[in-house]
Amino acid sequence: MLAGLTVLILGGGLVILALRLRADAARRKAARAGYFDRVAPLMDGLRRAISATGFARVSGRIAGVETDLQVVPDTLTYRKLPALWLLVTQPAALPVPQRIHLMARPRGIEPFSAFDTLPHQTLLPPGFPYDATLRSERPLSPDEAALLARHRAILDDPRVKELVIAPQGLRISWLADEAERGRYLIFREAEMGRTPLAPESLDPLLAALAVLRADILETDAPERKCA
Repeated sequence: MLAGLTVLILGGGLVILALRLRADAARRKAARAGYFDRVAPLMDGLRRAISATGFARVSGRIAGVETDLQVVPDTLTYRKLPALWLLVTQPAALPVPQRIHLMARPRGIEPFSAFDTLPHQTLLPPGFPYDATLRSERPLSPDEAALLARHRAILDDPRVKELVIAPQGLRISWLADEAERGRYLIFREAEMGRTPLAPESLDPLLAALAVLRADILETDAPERKCA
């Protein structure tokens, strides 16, 4: 009888555990799918998708500029917590001759970037963060170097990981979330993105891209070239 009671207790415990795991999985799925729910109303012509990781991806026009938002979990870390990277991309053609990546603290294994594939590395002058690295398809022109210098303050935000300037558009990669240290160190739990992205977190990134875009377009204007 005691053995039967033990089996019954263990069985009940397993059922409770299974139900709890199922509920946790449902909450995780809903949180990831709703990660951009607070910023989606900012977009005109909103388009939604779900990535392979279960996180939402949204695209649309913000202040008239086509903008794509997605997040990429990064668990390939060494001596660092798993991170969730927000990619703010504005895929509109720009009059720049090459792809340029300015990255803070590069590790060479960033899953969201082609930084490591670019062949030319430039030594950054004083004024840029000491741990930033610049890579491009070829050596920078004086105009490209001056453009980057004017917008180096983008990397003053310690959560900004990368700035991309390319003929196809602009991108800022930003640290949206990290795994909870205690739970990760003890249980290796790396759940991130439980709370939807706040509009006030996105606003300064969009503002920086708007100023950068305006500078690029103004620099390329015929009257500026003839001045």
